[in-house]
Amino acid sequence: MTSEQLQTGHMFLLDKPLDWTSFQAVNKLKYKLKREFNLPKKFKIGHAGTLDPRATGLLIVCTGKFTKKIPEIQDAPKEYWAEIKIGVQTESYDTEKPEILQQDYSKVTVEDVKTALDKFLGEIEQKPPIFSAIKIDGNRAYDLARAGKEVEMKSRKTTIHYIKEIEINFPLVSFIVGCSKGTYIRSLAHDIGQELSVGAYLTQLRRTKIGEYSVEDAHKNYLENDFTFLE
Repeated sequence: MTSEQLQTGHMFLLDKPLDWTSFQAVNKLKYKLKREFNLPKKFKIGHAGTLDPRATGLLIVCTGKFTKKIPEIQDAPKEYWAEIKIGVQTESYDTEKPEILQQDYSKVTVEDVKTALDKFLGEIEQKPPIFSAIKIDGNRAYDLARAGKEVEMKSRKTTIHYIKEIEINFPLVSFIVGCSKGTYIRSLAHDIGQELSVGAYLTQLRRTKIGEYSVEDAHKNYLENDFTFLE
């Protein structure tokens, strides 16, 4: 790969590690590329869809003229592997915040869980988590929430295309979900818990696909100190 190729346009499929923000991952890659290829200061690079810090998996990064492809990639359907824990909740709907509101889930059956999951198929109304990157009056919702300010999130329409490969080992439930852009799996986990009347939150999340692109083809070593992934 050459500097000219990167500026003309290249797409990187990255496997984002746990606890990295999408912004940090892109910045790390940008620094490595600029150092290795002596790229100009205004070198264009950006990711095609945020992945939460507590999630791992596919992050697509475009360079040069390929950054024009970002809106198209963002519009593509997504697929995730998710694990939720029922009988308890968190403020962030994931593991960022401590567990609260523990409830007895002993009467919840396998059939109850499958019935609840089925109710979320198709077009649904979903309220994003307050700990999200959505902007409210110019401020990120998570900044307002972390500052202890009251945050009111508006519901939005989203589509769940499928939920499959369901595994239930109480209190944990895992599944693969295909969804439209803008879907918050954290909110889906929370809403499943509400449907079961015992609460739930997201314990693990991995993005496996964006449109035709799969995490199986992603680079896992892009944060290391070598450039073998560029070969």
